[in-house]
Amino acid sequence: MRSKLNLPADRVAYARALAERITAPVQDFIDGHSSVTVERATLRLAGADGATPDGVPVPNLVVDSIRAADPAALEDGATVRYVNALIKSGGAVRALNDRIAAGFDVMSLPLGDRAAIEAKAEELVAGTLARVKENRGFRERKLEQWKGRNNSPLLYLIVATGNIYEDVKQAAAAAEQGADVIAVIRTTAQSLLDYVPFGATTEGFGGTYATQENFRIMRAALDEVGERQRRYIRLTNYASGLCMPEIAAMGAVERLDMMLNDSMYGILFRDINMYRTFVDQKFSRMINAYAGVIINTGEDNYLTTSDAFEKAYTVLASQFLNERFGFQAGLEARFQGLGHAFEMDPTIKNGFLYELSQAQMAREIFPEHPLKYMPPTKFMSGDIFKGVAMNTLFNFVSKATDQGIHLLGMLTEAIHTPFMMDRFLAVDNARYVMNSMDGFYDDIEFKADGIVVSRAHQVLKETIEFMEHVEKVGMFDSIEQGLFAEVKRPKDGGKGFEGLVRKGPAYYNPFESGLKRELGLAR
Repeated sequence: MRSKLNLPADRVAYARALAERITAPVQDFIDGHSSVTVERATLRLAGADGATPDGVPVPNLVVDSIRAADPAALEDGATVRYVNALIKSGGAVRALNDRIAAGFDVMSLPLGDRAAIEAKAEELVAGTLARVKENRGFRERKLEQWKGRNNSPLLYLIVATGNIYEDVKQAAAAAEQGADVIAVIRTTAQSLLDYVPFGATTEGFGGTYATQENFRIMRAALDEVGERQRRYIRLTNYASGLCMPEIAAMGAVERLDMMLNDSMYGILFRDINMYRTFVDQKFSRMINAYAGVIINTGEDNYLTTSDAFEKAYTVLASQFLNERFGFQAGLEARFQGLGHAFEMDPTIKNGFLYELSQAQMAREIFPEHPLKYMPPTKFMSGDIFKGVAMNTLFNFVSKATDQGIHLLGMLTEAIHTPFMMDRFLAVDNARYVMNSMDGFYDDIEFKADGIVVSRAHQVLKETIEFMEHVEKVGMFDSIEQGLFAEVKRPKDGGKGFEGLVRKGPAYYNPFESGLKRELGLAR
């Protein structure tokens, strides 16, 4: 990719080296720990499913019973006890799940032969990974079959009614109107639940519960629309929160295509404990990597609490760090939808040029990544005509800098949850702008000493200085001191800290080792 900003390659490489050094101690911590949701995700991948009449999921029942019987037992991993019970009860997964939901305690059985347990576990691993591999193959075949039928960048629209069946209607309409990606917004505060609800749901506030059955229902609906339109419609949901690995596991099994997956978002904006969520992020991203799921990161959220002009360097620094964390989990660049946003104060003179510079800089530094570009939200008002103008400029920058995933801006962003007509107008605006300037990216050049180029060099310089400071302080202490997004979080505070688990010498997680093997991460 030929640079239009002439960013010094050695400085970009140095920033990546800084990211590797900053994340190394975090990775060392991750490698020595698990969590209750990592263990529950492993159980789900092994087949644990269902819930009690009161809605308590079977994976939670298993993990909770292990901890209740012996707090240290979970240090060996939950899979050992579940598979032990599976063998001793005759080997039928569904029957075992029904027994557990009815009150059976897996800890009531003595452990059998460890070799037999591990052999059965490896059999379960092979079966689940084969299903996920087939899902990935199906997606890739459809994308190849209908190559060129989607927009570029991909047009991303949200649905958020609270009722999965109403979501299906809105999602189908959005896809028919031209959307390439449908994101089902989660109900408010689901990210703070340390369990995943079971079954189809019809009530939610500000969104719809992320459940495996809801994933299945929406996937089937979008496949139906895709067949009619001869386009593959991608499905997105949110993994970030206290159940990152479990939601990633459900998404892999039900063939989701994108997932919002970013620990920093959970730490800074949901007050989730940093140690817990970095552990959860690693396993969830390994699942995403094997499933071919594009992760979307949340750097755009930094600009809701920090000024987009003054703190632009924190966005770029986080992109470098998220890239490194992604690589450590086996995620190729093409599956990393690093986030950023069109969030400059519209009263800033030359603000459009600064936005153009930031977007072009991200594209040049991360050339293989399907960058996720967010629309203006912070400065949107009830003036829908101004909103259309702001979104039009956003659409222009997105196409002019060859972004990958384009979250459509809504003219009613600051007024109410968008109606279907609002979504149609957003699609129509984006397609008009992007069609009329289709060849702009290849045609445009920037003045060597102009605002766009100078701004990019300045942001890169500030980013490196910031990352050098983070390296000295350490990642965990940097978060505690509020260096990211001007939000401070204590290292031993936040939600979910009690769910962190130290791996014991006999720790066994067949899916972790299986994924490492498949992704080339085994050491």
